[in-house]
Amino acid sequence: MATQNANFYTTDENELAPRGQASGFATPSPYLISQPATGRGTGDLSIALIGPDSERRSVVARELVSCAGSDIQEYPSYPSGLDALPRLLEEDHDVVLIDLDSDPQFALGLVESICTSGTSTVMVYSASTNADLLLRSMRAGAREFLTLPFPDGALGEALVRAAGRRPVKAARKTGKLLVFMGAKGGVGVTSVACNFAVALAQEAGKKTILIDLDLPLGDAALNLGIIPEYSTVNALQESERLDASFLSKLLVRHSSGVWVLAAPGKFPHYQPTPEALDKLLTVARAEFDNVVVDAGSRLNLPETSLFRDASTIYLVTQAGIPELRNSNRLINQFFTAGGPKLEVVLNRYESRTLGVAEEHITKALTRPAQWKVPNDHALMRKMQINATPLVLGDSSVAKLIKQMARSVNGEAETQTKKKFSLFG
Repeated sequence: MATQNANFYTTDENELAPRGQASGFATPSPYLISQPATGRGTGDLSIALIGPDSERRSVVARELVSCAGSDIQEYPSYPSGLDALPRLLEEDHDVVLIDLDSDPQFALGLVESICTSGTSTVMVYSASTNADLLLRSMRAGAREFLTLPFPDGALGEALVRAAGRRPVKAARKTGKLLVFMGAKGGVGVTSVACNFAVALAQEAGKKTILIDLDLPLGDAALNLGIIPEYSTVNALQESERLDASFLSKLLVRHSSGVWVLAAPGKFPHYQPTPEALDKLLTVARAEFDNVVVDAGSRLNLPETSLFRDASTIYLVTQAGIPELRNSNRLINQFFTAGGPKLEVVLNRYESRTLGVAEEHITKALTRPAQWKVPNDHALMRKMQINATPLVLGDSSVAKLIKQMARSVNGEAETQTKKKFSLFG
């Protein structure tokens, strides 16, 4: 249904069958805008402005300049016929903004043809508030109906929505997704994930982000000694408008070089949807070489790209009976029928005072643990007090986690039994 707010309308319906393509434009006059976007979340939208009436088109162009730092191209006429429409579609504009008033019937046919033949968000503008014209525009597929003069902020808000609808374009790269989850609370997932992310940023020299999805009480920011203004919840709640530009505003860069999207400082009354999680990870992987996720003890992994697209899932556990029991259940539930690569991380490991034989640990896990992080309680306490990552030092814990990070790029093999005695 359409929703009305003063002179501003948003439309969702698209009920008409296609009328077919058509066309031929008069020579377009390029209108390139180089200044950065001032509208939050508009990103780098490419916009086509089609308006035979030069006065109305100039008004709209000025408004676009004031609210979007985008590539805006003006077309001073409708296509000469719909057979020339492919030329416009080849430009692959994110938004096509069309004047209705010069020829409403032809303009509506143009709206419908673009909507059925491309992925652009089509908006229309008119000096009329005629309800029938609004309904016909909605049925033709227009997503926004804007009336002149535009109310304050109306066009900017419409562009933000268009940026959110825009499909994520083929990325220049797809970063590795490295997910840390715990067999139960308190096993040290966040400590390992934070140090691993810092090690990746330091060792590999590649752009690395740490996303704290241990909602609602994640404390990656506390471990790293940073005070974020925004959080993971801001990104997830605004997933429709989330793009690289918007994400960058939510991040804090740690002195080690790792970028952090922290959990909220206050208890959020919010449950993320799989679709919101997928959008966040897609945008992050398009911008970063390594995307490290602290997933806490999430049990809905198969529903999201945390599971489907992960390069590696690190199951962090300890050698206690409850932790091994939970690890067994998680492995049998999620990792026996294919899926992403699983690596088990035994945290706070002490070989000589274990109390559980190593063969029993392997049996419980149904596989050997790839990584055994030495137990150093005093060192961990010091890290928590000083908020300084362990991997910036030269302890046995730091060496092990650096080795984990190097293995991501094939620079080191996992621990072997021969090497294990170094950390016993």
